[in-house]
Formats: sequence, C-alpha cells, structure tokens
Amino acid sequence: MHRTQFFSGRTLSAIGMLLALPFAAPALAHHAMGGQLPANGFQGFLSGLAHPVIGLDHLAGVIAVGLLAATQQRGFWLPVAFLAAALAGTGIHSLGWNLPALEIAVSGSVLLVGMLLAMETRPKLGVLIGLGAVMGLFHGYAYGESIVGAEPAPLFAYLLGFTLVQLLIALLAWRIGRTVLQRSSAALGLRFAGFTICGVGAAFLSSVVLDSLLPV
Repeated sequence: MHRTQFFSGRTLSAIGMLLALPFAAPALAHHAMGGQLPANGFQGFLSGLAHPVIGLDHLAGVIAVGLLAATQQRGFWLPVAFLAAALAGTGIHSLGWNLPALEIAVSGSVLLVGMLLAMETRPKLGVLIGLGAVMGLFHGYAYGESIVGAEPAPLFAYLLGFTLVQLLIALLAWRIGRTVLQRSSAALGLRFAGFTICGVGAAFLSSVVLDSLLPV
C-alpha cells in the first residue's frame, strides 16, 4: 500500500468517526431533557455538550473550521472567531432578534468551507476568519433554538457546554490536519476530507431548497 493511500485512508477514517457522532448523541441531548428546556445548570451543560453534534451539518462545520485552521499560520484565530460568533448568535436568538435565511446560511456555509478545504490554494487567514465569524453567527443562532426561554443558570451552562465541545472537536480536527500536512505524501487526504464535508453541506442545502420549493 502506498503511503499516500494509507494516510489518506486514515485521515478519512478519523473524519468519519467524528461525523458519526450525531448517530449516538441524540440520546445524550434529548432523552436526558425529555424534549423540554433544561431546568438546571447540569441539564443545560449536558444539552450544550450534545447539541453541536446532534446535527451533522453543525458537526461538519466545526470539523471543517478545525481542518482549515490547520492549513494556516496562526490558524487558531479561525476557531476562536467561529466560537465567539456562535456565542453571539445564541445571544441574538435569546434576545428575540431574527437572522434571515437561517437554514440556507447554515448548510451553505458548510458547503463553502468544505469547498475551501478541498481547494489546492486557499484564501488568506483574514478572509477565513471573516467567513468563520459569519458562519459561527448563524450556527450559534441555530443552537439558540433549544434554549430560548430557559433560566439564566441553565442558559449559561448551555453556552459553556456547546463552546467546550466545539472547541474540543475543532482542536481534534486541527491536530489531525497538522499531522496530515506534516507528511507531504498524505496532504491529499485533507482535500478528500474537504470533498466529504462538501457532500454533507450539499445534501443539507439541497434538502432545504427542495423543502422550500415543494412544501409538504
């Protein structure tokens, strides 16, 4: 087996394991809450830990942010911008403000970052940070849907939980990306991961568009 194939396969396997989290996480998030708002700090923290991984589009977005960060010098600013904007987005939702075209923005952003990751030449860090901030704002707004109306204690615990889990996922993706990039023969694996994330974004975006054109 060629070294390129080996590391590309291992990279895709690692990304696949991360993308498989949504199939285990719903029990953690929703069964523990009984479908209700978190009533205390522990429930809020538990819900926050699970929410970013129960949706494959959200999870793919966080993974892509971490992998893109690995391609840049000082790339840590990209997940920082994403996470800060996600907190702001949840805050905007809790205040009752509206962000238009939410589902299109969320799925479209996943498609876009997947495309950027799949490209051989990528934009400069400043452009990626701006994109990450806009992306985080919409993803954070979507996270806020499950916490609107909660008391302050579970709300802040929820914010802590979803920030922590996204940080850990982004760091893991960053580490995988850096390991791949250190091996020139395996760097193609990172682009393959980008194509995989593109597929996730395209599938969700197609679903949103079809639902709007052909409402049930």
